[in-house]
Amino acid sequence: MSSLFRRKPIAVEHGDGPVLARTLSWPHLVALGVGAIVGTGILTLIGVGADRAGPAVMLSFVIAGAICACAALAYAEMSTMIPASGSAYTYSYVVLGEVIAWVIGWSLILEYSLVVSTVAVGWSGYASALLTPLGFPVALTNGPELGGIVNLPAVFIIAVVAGLLCLGTRESATLNAMLVAVKLVALIVFVAVALPHFDAANLHPFMPHGFSASVDVDGKERGVMAAAAIIFFAFYGFDAISTAAEETKNPGRDLSIGIIGSMFGCIVIYVGVAVAAVGALSYTRFAGSPEPLALILRDIGRPGFATFLAASAVIALPTVLLGFLFGQSRIFFVMARDGLLPGALAKVSRRGAPVRITLITAGLVAVIAGVMPIDAIAALANAGTLAAFVAVCVCMMVMRRRAPDAHRTFRAPLANVVGTLGVLGCVYLFFSLPFKTQEYFFLWNVAGLVLYFVWGRKRAVVA
Repeated sequence: MSSLFRRKPIAVEHGDGPVLARTLSWPHLVALGVGAIVGTGILTLIGVGADRAGPAVMLSFVIAGAICACAALAYAEMSTMIPASGSAYTYSYVVLGEVIAWVIGWSLILEYSLVVSTVAVGWSGYASALLTPLGFPVALTNGPELGGIVNLPAVFIIAVVAGLLCLGTRESATLNAMLVAVKLVALIVFVAVALPHFDAANLHPFMPHGFSASVDVDGKERGVMAAAAIIFFAFYGFDAISTAAEETKNPGRDLSIGIIGSMFGCIVIYVGVAVAAVGALSYTRFAGSPEPLALILRDIGRPGFATFLAASAVIALPTVLLGFLFGQSRIFFVMARDGLLPGALAKVSRRGAPVRITLITAGLVAVIAGVMPIDAIAALANAGTLAAFVAVCVCMMVMRRRAPDAHRTFRAPLANVVGTLGVLGCVYLFFSLPFKTQEYFFLWNVAGLVLYFVWGRKRAVVA
């Protein structure tokens, strides 16, 4: 039994194993974080959230953002204390032990795979609005559950981003920074155009489905917390920064700047966009829409700005894909290097990029994006993320007791309070997810534990 909880040393060494090239500085990390955070969540899932909470979706954004802020502080401390790739998986291996690390790593695989798929489907919603008038077949813009054959635009954009990542980390990060600027300009334009149309009448009734999550007559989870559990998807992305630790030139300084800077900046952006959206138009008009912000602009008589927003989304949403596909390939890479997955996956190119695992990951998520609807994917992705966030908050609190004097470039303020709030908030959000989502999450991890005992436990390399 003791081997189940064997731990890696804090100073993670890789021996003769493959090592990623250090090419990133803090501006790249901030852009990576903002690029991963600001995306489908605000451009698409605000419609899903409004359907569940009504105008109180604004409150859902605040709650989800506050919980993510606690997790971000824990990530910032742990990433500078253990500057190695692997994110929550590596921290759990060092602090909590191998079997816990496996569960978290397996949950991260679920998170990142489904996030990429969700964002690709969200991107397709905006791209399809531009392609359909040109004669592109509607059946090739939706999966079978939505009456189509396959979501071809979603598959296409995953292939493009995977190809970019294979070229090299620094090259893809530089392009990512430029596209992030396009996305932020688009959101600022939306707020500037929509806010003058703010009408307080659109906020009534403010909380039509109540606060706590409950099942409505149509069988759908509704309420402020049900919306927060889905909108939570809109805030994470900063954890992708921690997967870049091995590729960062000065991880002790740059990781905390990247994580905290991107997270708190995005909270301000999100709340501003949510207020402008629900104030400019009744939530019933855009609830559930695949392109809610563009729809709002058209309804308030600004079709030109709607087209600009849709075009900006098509151009800039791939930054989210890049951030999460980057993170997913690094999780796979580190687990393979540790022996928990086949070692052949832990191969790097001459540029120091894990090309093989990037292509395999892209193939997996392209299949998911091609056939599944966005709300089902996002809910299941959130379950994996919530598990990882709980683990990182617990790791931070355990290390404060186990090694209180260990070197920490960044120390989270009121660590026990922040960690406890992060854990309790994430657990509450998990149980606010649809029951079927919780069920699928547990089944995923049961399958993962079977794989661990059959393959990983005997081959793990703790060094």
